[in-house]
Formats: sequence, C-alpha cells, structure tokens
Amino acid sequence: MTDVGSGTEPGAAGKPVAAKLTLLTLTAMVVGSMVGAGVFSLPGRFAAETGVAGALIAWAIAGFGMLMLAFVFQNLAVRRPDLDAGVYAYAKAGFGEYLGFFSAFGYWASACVGNVTYWVLIMSTIGAVWPSLGNGDTLLAVVLSTLGLWGFFLLIRRGVKEATAINRIVTVAKIVPILIFVLLALFYFRPSVFADNFGGADYAGSLFNQVRGTMLATVFVFLGVEGASVYSRHAKRREDIGRATVLGFLSVFAVFASVTIVSYGLMPMSEIAELRQPSMAGVLEHAVGPWGKVFVSVGLIVSVLGAYLAWTLMAAEVLLVAARDRDMPRFLGRTTAADVPASALLLTTLLSQVVLVVTLFSDDAFNFALDLTSALTLIPFFLAAAFAVKIAFRPGSPDTGGGGAAGHSTRRELVVGVLAMLYTAFLLFAAGLKFVLISFIIYAPATLLFIKARREQNRRLFSPAEAVICAVSVVGAVVGVVALAAGWIEL
Repeated sequence: MTDVGSGTEPGAAGKPVAAKLTLLTLTAMVVGSMVGAGVFSLPGRFAAETGVAGALIAWAIAGFGMLMLAFVFQNLAVRRPDLDAGVYAYAKAGFGEYLGFFSAFGYWASACVGNVTYWVLIMSTIGAVWPSLGNGDTLLAVVLSTLGLWGFFLLIRRGVKEATAINRIVTVAKIVPILIFVLLALFYFRPSVFADNFGGADYAGSLFNQVRGTMLATVFVFLGVEGASVYSRHAKRREDIGRATVLGFLSVFAVFASVTIVSYGLMPMSEIAELRQPSMAGVLEHAVGPWGKVFVSVGLIVSVLGAYLAWTLMAAEVLLVAARDRDMPRFLGRTTAADVPASALLLTTLLSQVVLVVTLFSDDAFNFALDLTSALTLIPFFLAAAFAVKIAFRPGSPDTGGGGAAGHSTRRELVVGVLAMLYTAFLLFAAGLKFVLISFIIYAPATLLFIKARREQNRRLFSPAEAVICAVSVVGAVVGVVALAAGWIEL
C-alpha cells in the first residue's frame, strides 16, 4: 500500500522522516484500499435487490456520484495543501472542531467496522468446507477471527515498513483473480439468461426501490477512494493526491461494474441471490465447476487480508493526525521508534473486536457490518463535499484558505461540490432510519474523547452550537437503543 511511517532517515532534529510517496504508490494505495471484501459479494448483493436494468442504473448513479467525490478530494488537495488526513481535516476546517472530530471518529469507526466484514467473509469462505464456521458468524468463527485480528496488530506493531512490504505484493495479487473471473464469465456468458435477468425478479419491487437497495453496497466497495487524501502528508507532490484518487477510482469502478453485470449472464438472479457469500465463488462454480469456487476463495482470502492491512493502517493514521491536531486525546498521537501509532492502532483493534462480538447477535453478520460501514462514512463524505462548496462560494476568504481564483475553475468546483453533496444526501436516505440510529449509538459515546482532549488543553468543552450538535447525537443514540430494545429495529 504505502511506505508510510517506514522512513528511518534522520531529520534535522534527529527524528525519523517518513518516506515520500510517488503517484504510482498513491494510486496503488487507492486501488488496494478499495479492492477488498466488497467486490466478492457484489453478485449476490445485487441479485438480491435488482436485475440488470436496475444494476446498470445503480452503477451509473454510484459511478457518477463517487466520481464527483473523487473530484472533490482532487480539488481540495490543491486548494488546501495545508490540510492533512483529508476527510477529517476538511470537515474541521469548514465547520469547526466538533464536527471535525465527529468526521474523524466516524471515518475511523467505519474503517474498524469494515475490517470486521473482512474476517466474517474469510470465515464464511472457509465455512463452505468447514461447516462449524457457518457464514462467519458462529462462536468458533469469532474466536478464529479474534486470533487473526490480534495477529495483525502484532505484525503492524513491529513496524509499518514490514506490513506495507507485504501489502504491495498483495495489491497486485488481489487484482488477478478478479480479472480472471470477468474473462471467464464473458467466455461462459449466456445471452438468454442475461435477457431473463434484465427486468428483475418477482421479489424485486419498484425500480426506484431496487436501485435504492444497492446503494450502501456501492458505497462500501468504493470506500478507499479518499485513501490518497488520508496520507496527504506523505505525498512527494501535492498534485499527485488528486491524480491518484481519480486514476484509482476509474480503474476500480470498471472492475466492480464488470463483476456485477457479467454475473447476470451465468445463472438466474434468484439463484445468485441465494448463494452464500462470497457469491462470486458460487457464480464461477456454476460456470466452470468446483475449481472455480476454490480459485475465487483463495483470491478472496489474499485480497481481504491485504485490504484489512491497508484499512488498519489508514484508520490508525486518522486518529494519529487528529490527536496531533489536538482534536483527540494526546495518547493517540504517540508513535514508537518505528513511527507506528501504537495507541491509535490498539484502539482500532479494540473497536473491531467489539463489533466482531456484536456480529454473533446479527441475523446477517456480513451485510450488517457492510451497511453499517457505509452509513458511518456518509457524514464525513458529506462534510468534505460541503467544504468544497464553501470554498467555491468564498474562494478568497480566510476560513477557506484564501488564494482561490474566481472564474471557470471556481464554477466547476461549485458544481462538483453540489453534486457530491446531493449524492451523499441521497445515500443517507437510502441507508434508512435503522443505520442512522445505529450510527448515533456509535457517535454519541465518542464525545468522551472530545471532552478529554478539551480538558487536556484547559479549554471550554462546547460552544453553544457544539452543545446543540452533542444533544442531537445523544438523543439519537437514546432513540437507537430504545428501538433496539423494543425490537423496532434489528441487527
């Protein structure tokens, strides 16, 4: 993924200097961050919601919306080169410290929950031959996942250099089985089956609801599009951040859409919908025989472990930068001699452990974790897009960094920002009340970290506006807990 934190050359003050990342490395990091568990679940997830027509519309919306977000990160990297850790820094600069804190925490929490989907999917994959693991949600599966979780903690704790060397190899290895799947699917493609799947199945509702049902899945697979922005402080050239974001997104979008659409030409969508995850393995088994399932399963495990490594590093980096900006408690800003953010890494692993245990009580552990990951990310994305709009409206104002030129570029940035805001707002609607309330349950207790950071600095805890935001989050969390207890919503 990256050489972040691996530098050991002494700086002027005798401190380690982190390696500077090239365009190619940043692009690989974006691709490596996005290609993980989600792509292997796409056939079944889409077939459970919609047919070919709905899938094409969904990918068109998702592709356009995420491209606008990619452009937002590209524009902000140029407009505000002084801001590091992307998503979190943009929210803070645009809307104050408390919303910036929420953005940092939400983005970090989404990475931790997303890491749980990786272990669930690995155990589900092995569960096809070892029934005791079920769909990755049995007690044995959770115990084995826990061992893997802490094994990676120890690996990264030794030094980021060793971890990222492994991930560079994995980034290449994970792409190969996915491309082979697409090529084999095209070879065995049956036009008649594709035509039968075009309009959807009896269980699919209106076309709008079909498309809406796929939105959180598309968000999940595109998480990581902002990866270059998260590591902006390590870029060799600032403009490479935006270029890597767009290049990585376009490459991965083509692969994800292809995996979904070609699957409709291999078997009826009602049968795809019933496949256990990873559904890509079942689709290829139907086409070429048992070896196809084994091939995809091995590719999945390699891909998922690589993505887990990338996201663990990225999550710890967000906490580290937030702590150094004094928006998180000081202990999260500490690093080891090998430049590893040990405290941030430990907290990241602990939250993943908690969510992993929670999956034992979920009816569908994988999809629950997937949807929650997406929902937690939407507020940070929305705030980043809103900040881009703010800069475009007031390009020369001090609170947006100044220096922005008026004219065509500003108008373009305004349009891009507004479209990205509308897209993320639609995603919040698509997520539904259930995941909004569960997100509040996670967000509200995080305020304790914000309070600790303020007390360390002997500062006032909340401004009037921040107090209102805090109250809303607490009320939302209380409603969420009551809804869970009463059975109004379920995990």
